[in-house]
Formats: sequence, C-alpha cells, structure tokens
Amino acid sequence: MKLIIAIVQDEDASRLVNKLMNEGFGATKLATTGGFLRSGNTTLLTGVDDDKLDAAMEIIEKTCKSRKQMAPVHTPMPGSAGMYVPAYPVQVTVGGATVFVLDVEQFHKF
Repeated sequence: MKLIIAIVQDEDASRLVNKLMNEGFGATKLATTGGFLRSGNTTLLTGVDDDKLDAAMEIIEKTCKSRKQMAPVHTPMPGSAGMYVPAYPVQVTVGGATVFVLDVEQFHKF
C-alpha cells in the first residue's frame, strides 16, 4: 500500500477530489499555506493499493496543470530598514502538484 501526499493549488483541489472519488479513491483534504506566494493550497492524503498507484497519479497529473499568474512582489526600500517599495506584479508559474509517495507499513480503519 502507498500513501500519496499531493499538494495542489486551491483552484484545483475540488476538481481533483471529485475525480479521485469518482474513480473509487478516498482522500483526506487539509487546508495548508504555501511558503513562496503565501497563498492557500490544499494537501490531499490518499491511500492506494500498489496496483492502483499509476491510475491515481495519472488523475493528479491530468487535473493539476501549472499556469502563469501575476503576483505582487514587495521589495525593500534602499537604505530604509523595514520599509518596502509598493508591490509590483511579476508573472509566476503556479498550480501543478507536488506529490510524495510513501510506503505504508500498516493500515487500520476503525
């Protein structure tokens, strides 16, 4: 058995959960926050049998595509500790999924 930990953008989370559930995969949804953009994302925990791993990974890959987005960037004002120049937008790549697959030694459902 494997545990899939998938960190996805909030925008993709509901669609991914629905697709996983439609294919018979259960998922636990956790609200989390990313460090880079400090924006909301979702971490999904999904337990799968070894022979179903590829199917689950394919659903994640097809559902969570990366895309470009404008994000505000604050820069320090030269010579002024703690003061920042007003934000200006920069194009960044967001979305997609960061996925960890772990071996599960034991699984119990009570």
